[in-house]
Amino acid sequence: MTPADHAATLTDDPRFTGLLEAARALQPRTVALRRQLHKHPELGLRLPRSQAAVLHALEGLGVQVTKGEQADSVVAVLSGERPGPTVLLRADMDALPMPEDSGLAFASEEPGAMHACGHDTHTAMLVSAARLLHSRRDALSGRVIFMFQPGEEGHHGARFMIEEGVLDAGGRPVERALALHITATATSGVVTCRPGPIMASADAWTATVTGRGGHGAMPYHAVDPVPAAAAMVGALQTMVTRRFSVFDPAVLTVGRITAGTTSNVIPETAELEGTVRTMSDTVRQQVLEEIPKVCQHIAAAHGCTTSFAVKTGYPATRNDAEAAARVLELASSVLGPRFAPLMADPLMAAEDFSYVLQKVPGTLAFLGACPPGVEPDKAPPNHSNRVHFDESAFAHGVAMYAAFALDALR
Repeated sequence: MTPADHAATLTDDPRFTGLLEAARALQPRTVALRRQLHKHPELGLRLPRSQAAVLHALEGLGVQVTKGEQADSVVAVLSGERPGPTVLLRADMDALPMPEDSGLAFASEEPGAMHACGHDTHTAMLVSAARLLHSRRDALSGRVIFMFQPGEEGHHGARFMIEEGVLDAGGRPVERALALHITATATSGVVTCRPGPIMASADAWTATVTGRGGHGAMPYHAVDPVPAAAAMVGALQTMVTRRFSVFDPAVLTVGRITAGTTSNVIPETAELEGTVRTMSDTVRQQVLEEIPKVCQHIAAAHGCTTSFAVKTGYPATRNDAEAAARVLELASSVLGPRFAPLMADPLMAAEDFSYVLQKVPGTLAFLGACPPGVEPDKAPPNHSNRVHFDESAFAHGVAMYAAFALDALR
């Protein structure tokens, strides 16, 4: 069957009739919840206000609700009219520790916290998808797990929810999973994904260089760790470009260098802190083995010693090929062909939905929400203090969550 045949089949399927229109009808509710969450962002694993807002929004939908113990998560299970498989839909709820300068009327009222990655939009869209699917539960053969997750921004929230049984909440193993991630730097309403790696692993590392302190006027009486640390930056960049294939990439960034207290003192120590992003487990392991070797040899050449520490982050996010292709087919049918481009390249950012995809065939997909009148490559990106998402894109996200579940539970 050709892609055109697939699209025609989906278009003729009564389960998808009026789906986008139904999502648009829910737009006032979606926007209201999103703005409520945006005004009151919360950080990390403990999100009591966000959790309460989700629980209130789910009232009356006949879903079985469970609250997390290790984190303020919400798991809601919707049962269809007939038995069948289980599908999981995920939204993350936490914000970033940063100020907001967007100028929005509903900007954050919490100092030092902002929904700059769009998790407020994910949560609002998934609640509306639950409402839409509840209205069509007679078309569902199986169960839908709605996974509202705290702690995506570096706190491993998905891993905690897996430990607490989110993947078994439907009474049988999850057979398909979907997470949508909004982005301000893609055309509004576009849904895009790709098979295989779509986002990178992320590990943080710290190298401490130790020399011997002394007077800035007499460096020959000291062992200066600062030149050693400076040399490490260039050596590490060279190591990545010369020892790893561009077709299985590694990205290494030194994000912080700290040394000294004043201008005329040679410090005893200097510290480098950075991140490593990779797409494969093999390169991830190799690059983390090579960084301390480079640092040790550079330090020794300067008469210094070094110590090294790694904070392990998220694994790479890898989409199931069949699930990714199906999302694009659904997007083409439900939203229109121009809203379903294949994503050309993966991103080197990281995402803890990777923990779910290690255990369940599924996919992460991106939803474009570039503000009106702005070119996508000029829009403030996710994690910017000025990021702004086009709310009209939300209906596409709601429809895609619902279409994925309806398709999986036919």
